[in-house]
Amino acid sequence: MSDLQQSLTISASGMRAQATRLRHVAENIANADTPGYQRKLVPFEVAARRGEAAGTVRTGRVQLDTSDANRIYDPSHPMADADGYFTGSNVNSILEMADSREAQRGYEANLKMFDQARKMSSSLLELLRR
Repeated sequence: MSDLQQSLTISASGMRAQATRLRHVAENIANADTPGYQRKLVPFEVAARRGEAAGTVRTGRVQLDTSDANRIYDPSHPMADADGYFTGSNVNSILEMADSREAQRGYEANLKMFDQARKMSSSLLELLRR
């Protein structure tokens, strides 16, 4: 595989991984008020399988955040226990917004690298035509 193809492959894998991360962040934000919902985390792994380009990244198995969920006092809630509390979600909206910005910026950086490699390849082809 040429260096140019490898850089395109690496950038594309980064974009796929960040898109997956962003999708799970959106799910977390959407379920922030769902009782009992656990935040989803998406770990990244360096691809080390045979046939994969060195430096590519992929997402690992989705993990659930094990931090404690909020206990909310509302005796009228159908899920409330005898003391009037029910378990909310463990999603922190501020943390999710920060994660979404980080994923978005990572996606944009990989997109710029992909575009730069594409421009370099078209410039090379233009030079070879002359």
